[in-house]
Amino acid sequence: MADDQAVRSPGRPRDTSIDTRVLDAARRLLDEQGFEATTVQAIAARSGVHASAIYRRWPSRVAIIEQAVFPGFASATVRPTGDLRADLRRFIGVYLETMGAPAARAALPGLLAAYQSAGRAPAPETWLAVSARPQFTDILRAAPEGSVHPDANPDDVFDMLLGAIVARILIPTVIQRNRPIERLVEMVLRLLPAETAEARP
Repeated sequence: MADDQAVRSPGRPRDTSIDTRVLDAARRLLDEQGFEATTVQAIAARSGVHASAIYRRWPSRVAIIEQAVFPGFASATVRPTGDLRADLRRFIGVYLETMGAPAARAALPGLLAAYQSAGRAPAPETWLAVSARPQFTDILRAAPEGSVHPDANPDDVFDMLLGAIVARILIPTVIQRNRPIERLVEMVLRLLPAETAEARP
């Protein structure tokens, strides 16, 4: 048995282009035809990847769409510098650009409806794979000592920021206000009050 395994020729190497082709096809379909039309069959036809190969990589079309439109941020894109205001401005700018892309705007209402109809949200580890939350937390950790109050909860602040960003890209009355990024930066800084010298031990 061991000898048979030793001489067995290796299997065909994994085609690393499949993920890229599938995710690109999903984004194009979302942009051109919307959430409902972005099925696994449509993605397979557009990408040239057989549906069985797609299902080996993703459990559902929702999982494909999540990864296609919310890919998370490469660490280099939002690497903290220690300048909290500048880092937040850069992070929020990239986040708005990502969430405001045509494919993401087409996907978000459909994803929210899919979560509600399923009766449960995705597992936390699934969200972290497509979330900018870890990079936001890294920025706060890199801030100079005393610039973020120790009682401030990064998850709560990120949730507030996420709500504001979703409103800016989906709600017409908010979109029309056309507020600059600096307003969001100021909002976040107010939720992360600096620790005063008197309060420090």
